[in-house]
Amino acid sequence: MAEPRIVHCIKLGKDLPGLAKPPLPGELGQKIYDNVSKQAFTQFLDYFRMIMNEYHLDLSSPNTDKIFEEQLKEYFFGEGGHLPDEYVPEK
Repeated sequence: MAEPRIVHCIKLGKDLPGLAKPPLPGELGQKIYDNVSKQAFTQFLDYFRMIMNEYHLDLSSPNTDKIFEEQLKEYFFGEGGHLPDEYVPEK
């Protein structure tokens, strides 16, 4: 079994196992592959799942793909992503 690929995670600020492959094609996918840990990417997916549910996004819509990429950029390389103003956490 191969050793996990280690990256210095831009989100968590430490060396952690990286993704097995870029999460999407192109420059953004490669940048995430090179700079984001598997753990941080999983956290992003949980965050985006909340965004999808809060805004009732349609996974089959190309607009949702665009929102996904925008959220990826903001979450990892911008201000970190923000919860919607209307979001109320479950108790």
